[in-house]
Amino acid sequence: MRFGIAVFPGTWSDRDCAHAVGLDGHQAVMLWHKDRELHGVDCVILPGGFSYGDYLRCGAVARFAPLMESVADFARRGGLVWGICNGFQILCEAHLLPGALLRNASLQFRCAPAWLRVDTTESPFTASCRVGDVLQIPVSHGEGRYVADQATLDQLEREERVLFRYTRPDGGPVGAASPNGSLRDIAGIVNHDGNVLGMMPHPERACEPLLGSADGMRLFRSVARSMEREGTAAGVG
Repeated sequence: MRFGIAVFPGTWSDRDCAHAVGLDGHQAVMLWHKDRELHGVDCVILPGGFSYGDYLRCGAVARFAPLMESVADFARRGGLVWGICNGFQILCEAHLLPGALLRNASLQFRCAPAWLRVDTTESPFTASCRVGDVLQIPVSHGEGRYVADQATLDQLEREERVLFRYTRPDGGPVGAASPNGSLRDIAGIVNHDGNVLGMMPHPERACEPLLGSADGMRLFRSVARSMEREGTAAGVG
């Protein structure tokens, strides 16, 4: 399987994502921000970092990169797109996902372990998980508080588009321990068609026991197994 990994000026999680992809023998294809060619990849990852220095707003400039035109078209045709941290911010700015990511409620940058509850497995991104599983995946952001209007939040709930919520390690409500104060403790959502995921935590930083957790690999493997089951989407790219 071929994972395309976007590289914008200021991106720094691209190599980490490539490492995680390679652990299971999949190919990482680096996609430069000025490039419009996706090179036949099966899934595009928009990794974390500070694209274009996060000028104006996080992800606001990257949204207009030539590469994003191809990514948006890829998503519209059913291709898998996975935004992690800054990638989630870019997807919201590009209107591929609803809502926005604002300053953490603490007004502090938070880099720490976090625990996520899997709320649905009806997704290629969680196909190898079980509903209720709690994954230890770290966060590293200053603007990760997910917000949306009540109608949008209700729609996300109704359509089971909330994939991950912040919890305590035992799976209980996170309460004041939330790393950012996201509404309804939302840590990751998908679009209406389920092929575009945005999440603030960093699964590529939880891909080996040496890092404190290998739970992030369950998401990479979910994508790979889903594609193998349904046939690769290379033709989409």
